Formats: sequence, structure tokens, C-alpha cells
Amino acid sequence: MAARAPTTRTALLTAAGALAGAGYLRFVDPHQPGALVPRCPTKLVTGLDCPACGGLRLVHDLTRADWGAAVHDNPFLLVCAPALAFLAAERLRASRAGVPAPPRRRLTYGLAGAALAWMVVRNQPGWPLTPTGGR
Repeated sequence: MAARAPTTRTALLTAAGALAGAGYLRFVDPHQPGALVPRCPTKLVTGLDCPACGGLRLVHDLTRADWGAAVHDNPFLLVCAPALAFLAAERLRASRAGVPAPPRRRLTYGLAGAALAWMVVRNQPGWPLTPTGGR
């Protein structure tokens, strides 16, 4: 069975969900213990910070224009967000045109490799940029 291409409706629902999540994180501080936010399954199982750990804190910090805290919580995700948005937009554009999205193997594999490297680096003892507070 072939994978279905995302539709405009799917893209709009995804964007609405992302905006709702960012709005929620504007008022709920994931830095605080006991905040009603999901826990990282990688952190729960292995005790290691995954490449996205600190992402909820990052969004909270960005909604409050606290760039210093955002960089401290997850600089990798902050830097990679434009590339991920580009890939998503390109896929949506292609699906709306009824053509397959162009394969971006270098970018995709590059991001995956960088995420793996980031996970190794950020879990080294003494690494200064760890997600702040909370969990």
C-alpha cells in the first residue's frame, strides 16, 4: 500500500495543533517540577537526554522571547528547526502539486547523523548545556 501524501487539511490541522501546543507552553512552564507536560521516553528508559530533550522548554522560552534560556535548553533543535520546516513545507508543496517530494537524502541523513552526534555530545559528563530545571 502506497503512503498517502499530506493534504492541505492535514497540514492545517498539524499547524493548528502546533500553535495550540505553543500557546499551552506559553503559560505552562516545563522548567517547573510537576508541570503537566509529557516526559521523554528515552530519558525515562535510558536516563540519557535525547536530541529533542529540552524541546518543550525551548518552545516555552521562545514564546517568552528568552533566547538565552532557549539556547541553553536545546541549541541543536533551535538551529535545526528551519531545516525541518523546509523539509515539511517542501513535502506539502509537492503533494499539493501532485508530484512526489524530491528526495533530500543528504539533508535528511545529515540531520539524523547530527542528531546522533548531538545525543552523544550532550550526554558527556560536564557538558554545560543541559535542559534547565524541571525533569
